[in-house]
Amino acid sequence: MSDAKTTLSRRGFIGAGLAVAAAPAFGQELPNTVEMERQLSGTVMRNASSFRSQDWQPYFDSLTNGAILVDISSRALHYWSPDGMTYRLYPTSVPLSEDLTRRGRTQVTLKDPEPDWRPTPAMRQRNPEWPDYVPPGPNNPLGTRALHLSWTYYRIHGTHDTRKIGRRSSNGCIGLYNEHIEELYEMAKVGTQVLLI
Repeated sequence: MSDAKTTLSRRGFIGAGLAVAAAPAFGQELPNTVEMERQLSGTVMRNASSFRSQDWQPYFDSLTNGAILVDISSRALHYWSPDGMTYRLYPTSVPLSEDLTRRGRTQVTLKDPEPDWRPTPAMRQRNPEWPDYVPPGPNNPLGTRALHLSWTYYRIHGTHDTRKIGRRSSNGCIGLYNEHIEELYEMAKVGTQVLLI
């Protein structure tokens, strides 16, 4: 084997080993941007450079009941536990357009372990071919869990269509990978404060 090939092979081997050793899974505490970009390759490579850890103090007065910050522009959801010891950062899908986007303060009002789905009246007008009802299961656009917000029709939920994550692809809700909404579902509670910016 030539020296050039040997050097390249060693570099590739060392680089791959370092990447595997240093890579946390999504939803782990304080992931860094480069690792997220690498993890997203092969799934979705959209705005991964916008993923940055945040501090809760600029957005919330306290962590009573925990806090969720949804950053529409970076397509990221941040979660802090009530004691401040747990922080998670998740990639999300966000509304298709500004007119479907709602910003401001709300809270979790219901935790739905098996969400079913009905299109809103506005969705029915835009898409009359859509079904009136979809039961829980693999065809349900709300995925495996949903957190209902105090705003009518708005939820943070999972999705079975993983192509939507990292994109402007929803009709108003915030979508997460099913494994991420399942983790968030366990940590959040009714009353968890939510801010969409």
